[in-house]
Amino acid sequence: MSETAKIPPTSSAPLPPMAAGATGRPATAGQPQRAATPPIRRQFVSFVFYKLMPEFRRLPADQQSAMLQEFAALVEANDRQKMILLTYSTVGTRPDTDFLFWRIAFNLDDIQNFQAAINRLPLAGYLTTPYSYLAQTKRSTYIDKLDPSHDESRTVIKPGKHKYVFVYPFVKKREWYLLSKHARQGIMDEHIEIGNKYQSVRLNTTYSFGLDDQEFVVAFETEEPGDFLDLVQELRESEGSRYTERDTPIFTAVQTPVRELVKQLAAV
Repeated sequence: MSETAKIPPTSSAPLPPMAAGATGRPATAGQPQRAATPPIRRQFVSFVFYKLMPEFRRLPADQQSAMLQEFAALVEANDRQKMILLTYSTVGTRPDTDFLFWRIAFNLDDIQNFQAAINRLPLAGYLTTPYSYLAQTKRSTYIDKLDPSHDESRTVIKPGKHKYVFVYPFVKKREWYLLSKHARQGIMDEHIEIGNKYQSVRLNTTYSFGLDDQEFVVAFETEEPGDFLDLVQELRESEGSRYTERDTPIFTAVQTPVRELVKQLAAV
């Protein structure tokens, strides 16, 4: 109705007052109030890779042992209610790192506080961090038509049930984001179909837009490294592969309790 249209006259009796509501419409008696949807909590996810400097191994054996035992005690004392901490060895799989800490928390402060505690240890003078990736969990913008519930599992991840993890940062070409949503979904349908063929490999996708240099960090868990190799090779042949800008470095890590991990680092 235009602003200049005239309303036909009606009864002069005053209208009853309207009940206050979000829509301005009268409330219906007995109508249930719609509960507000609570916001989805996202986890912060940190992958940090450490390297022990060669100078450490030239220290007297008792000093090496004392510093590594103090380090292991700090890791074991982590409050899992605040932060999930998983320890992995990269000894023998990459020359530029020795171990990985996979840290997951709803509060970024908990990740920072743990790192600050490491920095205060004597061992910190002999540790470098060649690689570090920060991300958050998030619902995917694409639909997994084969397993729609998979989208829900992305907001809260609970890894650590498998021996091996393969981690790498991931960046897509800008051309990918210029495609229509429909075109991208079609390409991802093929990607998802390939992934579902490898049930022994569990994917954890985390998002880094604006948080770090990469766009995603992906972590594949499995008991069978060969299955992951075959998965990656098959994905190279998919349509989506042409839109990959960067997916290296790739880290192969073995889940290792911290007391066993320190034994790989020096003679303790």
